[in-house]
Amino acid sequence: MNYQIPRLKHINCGNFFIIAGPCVIEDNETAYQTARSIKNVSDELRIPFIFKGSYRKANRSRLDSFTGIGDKKALEILASIGKELDIPVLTDIHSAGEAEMAAPFVDVIQIPAFLCRQTDLLTAAGKTGKTVNIKKGQFLSPEAMRFAIDKVAFNGNENIMLTERGTMFGYHDMVVDFRGIPVMQSEGFPVVLDITHSLQQPNQDEGITGGKPELIETIARAGVSVGIDGLFLEVHPDPASAKSDGANMLHLELLEGLLKKLVALRLTINGFS
Repeated sequence: MNYQIPRLKHINCGNFFIIAGPCVIEDNETAYQTARSIKNVSDELRIPFIFKGSYRKANRSRLDSFTGIGDKKALEILASIGKELDIPVLTDIHSAGEAEMAAPFVDVIQIPAFLCRQTDLLTAAGKTGKTVNIKKGQFLSPEAMRFAIDKVAFNGNENIMLTERGTMFGYHDMVVDFRGIPVMQSEGFPVVLDITHSLQQPNQDEGITGGKPELIETIARAGVSVGIDGLFLEVHPDPASAKSDGANMLHLELLEGLLKKLVALRLTINGFS
């Protein structure tokens, strides 16, 4: 696969790449601490690394949920991290107008799963020329993602990634159908497995999304085993105090151990291929 993303290193090392960081940019200190820690681990293990963080959370269960520290302030933190640490950065957008606003600050624009059918949003993201990561809707088949690809590529931008993040199973649970990975890879673009979001338990009665972080390693191992191109992980120095998605995040201290296991698994699989 060709990951045409500025500052993305170690492309030919045979590893998967990772998209990792906090759910939302909460403050400068937490964002930098998380980015530096992940970069140190990814450099050691020769894993290509894209730092992620939402500059604003537009999709929250409750009206009083935290949404961000301010668009410009959060985008400036992302841009600063990318420049200082020499790593690509990613954020998600929610409307066509946000594409042009966010593009100067980041290397990758992400389309949220619930918005993956929004034609004006996808075409606007494609028009920026940035790499566009399209999350597959929880309600969408893998085969249907070719239509989302067409919308981004309409303006000649084929720097595209697709992300699997689980399918709704009843009202409160998510399930990953790993058969969809090779289906989406057949379109010719890198496919990412969003591990932590696929372990969410949304629509809880109290209006706060739950999760099953104890299964992060299980889902990650399965993804690497089926040949995923990239892994998406939300990590935080203290998930219990995170202002969004804390219930399904990986603790930052656990990331190195997990990635070492996954790299060993990928090397084993490559050795048999």
